[in-house]
Amino acid sequence: MKRYILVSNKEWQINVLKKTLQLKEVGWYFISKPADFTEEKVREINPKKIFITHWSNKILPAIYESFDCILFHMTDLPFGRGGSPLQNLIVRGETETKISAIKVVEELDAGDIYLKKNLKLDGTAREIFLNATDVMAEMIEELIETNLKPKVQTGEVVVFKRRKPEDSNIEKLDDLKQVYDYIRMLDGEGYPNAYLETEHLKFEFVNANNNNAENVINAYVRITKK
Repeated sequence: MKRYILVSNKEWQINVLKKTLQLKEVGWYFISKPADFTEEKVREINPKKIFITHWSNKILPAIYESFDCILFHMTDLPFGRGGSPLQNLIVRGETETKISAIKVVEELDAGDIYLKKNLKLDGTAREIFLNATDVMAEMIEELIETNLKPKVQTGEVVVFKRRKPEDSNIEKLDDLKQVYDYIRMLDGEGYPNAYLETEHLKFEFVNANNNNAENVINAYVRITKK
C-alpha cells in the first residue's frame, strides 16, 4: 500500500479531508503539529508524497529535499507569492483566484507547478477556506492518480506582504464595499477580526451582510474593554 502524508495546522481542515479523500489502497498519515513534522517521523512513514494544505511553520530542507512535498497556495503563481494571500487578493478587488499546487523549494512559493484549479472568493474567510479545501481534495486525488510532473513558474512575480493585526483596523475606510470585504475576509479561524477602537473600547465585527439595495452593512459586533 502506498503511503501519503497530509500536513495542515488546521484541525478542522484535516477532519474535512479525512472524510473527503476516498482513494482506495492508500495509506494516509495526518500531521497537524510542528513537533510531529520531523525528518525522523517522515522517514519512518516513508511516504510517496507529502501534501501540505495549510502550514505556518518552516519546512525542513531535510524533508523537502528527500521527499516529494507538494504545497497548496491560494493564488495564480507566480502572482501572489508570500503571506496572507486571501486577504491580499480581496483587498485588491479580486473575485476569483486559482489554487496552485507547487513543489516545495527553499525560496518561498517559488517551486515548480504541478496543477492549478479555480476558486471563487465569495463569502467569509471561513466559507472560502472550506470551498478551497474541497478543491484541494480534488487536486490531491488527481495528483495521486495521474502522477503529474511539475513545470517551472512563468510570468511576472508579484510578492504579497503578510498582513499584520493592525491592518484589520477599518477606521480609515470610507467605502461600504471595502468595509464589507474587510469584515468577511477576516471572518475565519486564526485571523484578527476587522475592528474599530475608541480610547477605552474595542469593537470587532463578524458575520457581515451587505444589503446593496439599502446601502447598509449589517454585522455582529463584540465589544471589549481595552
